Amino acid sequence: MIEGSDVSRETIERLEHFATLLIKWNPKINLVSKASLENLWERHIRDSVQVAQIALGARGHLVDLGSGGGFPGVVLAIMRDEIGLDKVTLIESDQRKCAFLRSALRETGASAEIISQRIELSPPQSADLVSARALADLAALLGHAERHLAPTGLCLFPKGRSWEKEVAEAREQWHFEHEAIPSKTEAGAVILRIGEIKRV
Repeated sequence: MIEGSDVSRETIERLEHFATLLIKWNPKINLVSKASLENLWERHIRDSVQVAQIALGARGHLVDLGSGGGFPGVVLAIMRDEIGLDKVTLIESDQRKCAFLRSALRETGASAEIISQRIELSPPQSADLVSARALADLAALLGHAERHLAPTGLCLFPKGRSWEKEVAEAREQWHFEHEAIPSKTEAGAVILRIGEIKRV
């Protein structure tokens, strides 16, 4: 569960319903690894909630890339009003996962648009915020972000313990400003807040 947070009771209930749906669908389409289901709240839901909490007070349009099993995209959509966002868009090319995302949004009462196309073929979104979790290395993520981010937009990318190596490798192709915010769910992991992205 989400202890010691300022997440509302209603939001926690919607997140619980989302977790139940994911457990139900997972054997059919492998939304998350079977091993991580035992620690679903810590590994996936709390990890996504902290992205929402970093985005708190943001306005405008958030785009989640490669939404897959809904982390962090569906969690961000559930928390959209608490964050202050006007719109959430999920981009996912796998049609079975899109079916799950539609079901999750409908059953939790969350509002988001789903684009069922490859990220690099989707219409540019001019997003104020771009998120992605467990999708690609940072250099590749910045390529996707360049297509879908507004000039003044920011990226929020959860990254594991090798994040510094990813940042160093990405700098060979990209100029960007970044802040590494320590993860509350995994020692050594961070959420990278990135802006001012330009190709080298």
